[in-house]
Amino acid sequence: MPIRWEQIVVDAEDPHRLARWWAEALGYAIVHEAPDEVEIRRTPDELPGLLFTPVPEPKTVKNRLHIDLRPEDQEMEVERLVNMGARLAEIGQHSVPWVVLADPEGNEFCVLSEKKR
Repeated sequence: MPIRWEQIVVDAEDPHRLARWWAEALGYAIVHEAPDEVEIRRTPDELPGLLFTPVPEPKTVKNRLHIDLRPEDQEMEVERLVNMGARLAEIGQHSVPWVVLADPEGNEFCVLSEKKR
């Protein structure tokens, strides 16, 4: 029997605020909102989604799993995300063709350069 990838769960100090930030960053919509969780997806019927759930403690170490984004214009996208509240993150990446950012709660993600064909 095949298995479906439903969602990635993101622990958050403030799941409602962080879900809204990611929805704006990705152009996603909130498809479910309850006091203890918020889910966003590209469209209501399209999987996978991102599910934000509350945790009492702040993030303390580098993520073991992260999201890679590939925009058409890396520099413009980094600027847009930083203007939205992301920050540059130094995780020891040195000289690489991607930029590591952290969302408002410190979760790292990468903004890749244009894909070479």
